Amino acid sequence: MTSNVKLRKAGLVDYETQIKEVRCQLGEQLKVLDVTLEQKSQQLQDLSDYLRRRGELESEYARSLDKLAERFTSRLKRKEPSGNSVAQVWLALLSHTRQESKDHSGLSESCSNFLIQPLTHCLEYTQRLAKKSKDICMHLQDGLLKVTTEMQTAWRTYYQYHSEYVCAEGKLKDAEKQEEKQKQSAAKKLERLIEKRQGKVQEIYLKCSKARNEYLLNLAAANSSMKKYYLHDISTLIDCADAGYHLSLGQVMQAYLSGRTRTQQNLGRGLQQLQDTVSGLDQVQDRDTLLQEHNNTFCMPLRFSYQPHDGDQISEVIAECEVRFELETRYRQIQSRLKVVSEETDEVFKSMSAAQSSLLENIGDTDLDPGSGSSQEGSTENLLVKPSVARRRANLQEVENVYITRAKEYLVGSSLVCKLQAKHDQLKAAVEKAEAPNGYQQRLCGKTMRFRKNHSCSALTHNHKLFFGDMLSFIQATGQQVPVIVQSCICFINLHGLHHEGIFRVPGSQMEINSLRDAFERGEDPLAERKCDLDSVAGVLKLYFRSLESPLVPIESTGQLLEHAQIKNEAERAAQLRAVISSFPEPVVIVMRYLFAFLHHVTEYSDENMMQPYNLAVCFGPSLVRYGKDDDAVTLQPQINALVNNIIVQHESIFPSQRELQGPVYEKCMTLEQDDCEPIIEEGEAEVENTLGKDGMQTGNSAESSPAAVAHKRNERPRCNSSSSGDRSRFTGGPAGGSVALGGKFVFPNPVGSQCKPWLVNSPGSVHKQLQHNLSLEDIPVQVDKDVCHHMDSVFKELLLRQAVQTAASSSASSPSGQVPQRKGRWDGRSRK
Repeated sequence: MTSNVKLRKAGLVDYETQIKEVRCQLGEQLKVLDVTLEQKSQQLQDLSDYLRRRGELESEYARSLDKLAERFTSRLKRKEPSGNSVAQVWLALLSHTRQESKDHSGLSESCSNFLIQPLTHCLEYTQRLAKKSKDICMHLQDGLLKVTTEMQTAWRTYYQYHSEYVCAEGKLKDAEKQEEKQKQSAAKKLERLIEKRQGKVQEIYLKCSKARNEYLLNLAAANSSMKKYYLHDISTLIDCADAGYHLSLGQVMQAYLSGRTRTQQNLGRGLQQLQDTVSGLDQVQDRDTLLQEHNNTFCMPLRFSYQPHDGDQISEVIAECEVRFELETRYRQIQSRLKVVSEETDEVFKSMSAAQSSLLENIGDTDLDPGSGSSQEGSTENLLVKPSVARRRANLQEVENVYITRAKEYLVGSSLVCKLQAKHDQLKAAVEKAEAPNGYQQRLCGKTMRFRKNHSCSALTHNHKLFFGDMLSFIQATGQQVPVIVQSCICFINLHGLHHEGIFRVPGSQMEINSLRDAFERGEDPLAERKCDLDSVAGVLKLYFRSLESPLVPIESTGQLLEHAQIKNEAERAAQLRAVISSFPEPVVIVMRYLFAFLHHVTEYSDENMMQPYNLAVCFGPSLVRYGKDDDAVTLQPQINALVNNIIVQHESIFPSQRELQGPVYEKCMTLEQDDCEPIIEEGEAEVENTLGKDGMQTGNSAESSPAAVAHKRNERPRCNSSSSGDRSRFTGGPAGGSVALGGKFVFPNPVGSQCKPWLVNSPGSVHKQLQHNLSLEDIPVQVDKDVCHHMDSVFKELLLRQAVQTAASSSASSPSGQVPQRKGRWDGRSRK
């Protein structure tokens, strides 16, 4: 056991070190982007200063040339004109000087006015694009860190369950060794012990398999996200930040070169070199150069390696036993979701490309002709164009916003596609391997599948409403620390609906919701024996909390919670919310802890079900938190949604642990509990299970008390992976209250009083199961069809009801009266008042 802890700590340190290095690298990336923006801004500013000073020098030079030409021209006027060649040369020289003065004057005006204005605009939108690109980069980095955190959480869960599996397997081996050493007299007792431990090994193995699968999926998603971010996202972000920068700078320099070419033909060689440099402006090359210069900052980190627990030889997603159906369903859902998201991302990419082209076109639509300022007509045209400059700048900003929005949507969508594709490939390989003739070996798995049993009975009722009633009174009367409707719906969604798109958002069938509500109100569990629509199950769960007389969150505490939810600091906000919730009654805190842990688990699959924490908060906010009649609903509802969102995200910091407050705790990896399920026999066993002999009937507790029946039940024990399986006592409400044990026996409370007493009754499915087990195959003369079996189930139920009524009548006289006291305890350093 010590070696397991050491290995786990070693793996945890490896992951934490690797993730810490990734965090440092991501921070360095942001710093490099900031430095790059400063460099670009400084370059634009320096170029503007250079052109301004060059314009001043050209202007001074032009004035000097003009004075020189006028000085010598005035001298020629005082003299008689001469027709010799020297005079013609002199006149030509003065004429050339005057023309050169005009050329330099035009170049001065171009440098001082026309070329500086585009650089100023370029500096503005370059800074805007860089800031928005940095925001997107931070958002992508947060998503990347979230993926690694989810991978680390799944890894911890997998280590926990595999430790339990190794421990249970060791106990089984110890029992087998003891059986070899013991004498014949103790063989039966050891046999039962071995059977019990075999069942324990089987159920923990299922948990371990699911946790390992989740770990491997998150591991693949984390590695895929890392690869996609470093190989594609960073390049796209740099392209977004540099959009238009090179184009504007190139146009300005091209205009400057044109003016210089007209005025200084004798400097052709130097201008050609500069022309080559300007022509070499390449955005892609500059981006690659930036990445190469900062290779340590932008290089992709090492791939996350799979770290199996001690002794675990499986390093891939497996689809065996009950996990196969779940993985096949999830595979189909991810396949459908991946197709939709891929198509949406492709459309967004096309829209982003179009927006980029439009942005570059708007940036390139500028007047940079230096000759326009050298004449009166050019100046007039420039004045006429000026009114449209403001409109063009407004259009440029609009197109810029569209482009940056599409770029963000594309990057986020492509990241989602990357993660879904990684999970899809893993699931596809597992499903195909399971379907192959020589696929997975059947390990710890029998030939039967299971469905949940309905332990309830319509005749066993209590005097407290489930819907439109008081939850505290119901809990005290029934002993159910988490009402059965909450547990049943959450277990159903955990097993079948975590990956369902739009869970809790898409409305279910109102008729089916009403049917489920009525069945729960009668004390039944309608989710046990029939298929139900996931959206309807989610709808009845929301309906239950919405219909309570008093909301789950007490109205008198709503104001405090809403005030604390606005605190910016996460740690302080969680501490204040915990302080307020600690004053709630313990039953309410237990239900809230169970519910919000489940909602947080749902958000972990938001890539597939599209239900982020805030989306769930919008769905559950009105059901869980209410406000006074005088309050403004329009103002408070967003605050309530934000409150529920914060509780979902920080539920681990807000609610007490099981050590601090005993009670049911939601667990992520669920299976069907042994006592919650019955086997569905394959075709080869159907005839045996559907035939009965008249002499083999037994009812009541006689079948349950048989040692062979108990052993048989333990052999088939696949239990729900919820915390109730580990702590049966938390379903007991008190001395006089009833309890609900998920084990084929229900303790239904009667109204508290001197004439009432809790009583036990076996479920029909449990008796039917024991009868089938106790019958010998040789004693079955004929095959009974399904109608006969259904009729026999009705007979069993009637026998059980009569026995229950007799038991209740005989024990009611001697039953002491008592009230179920409300538990008081301390957690978070506060005593209950």
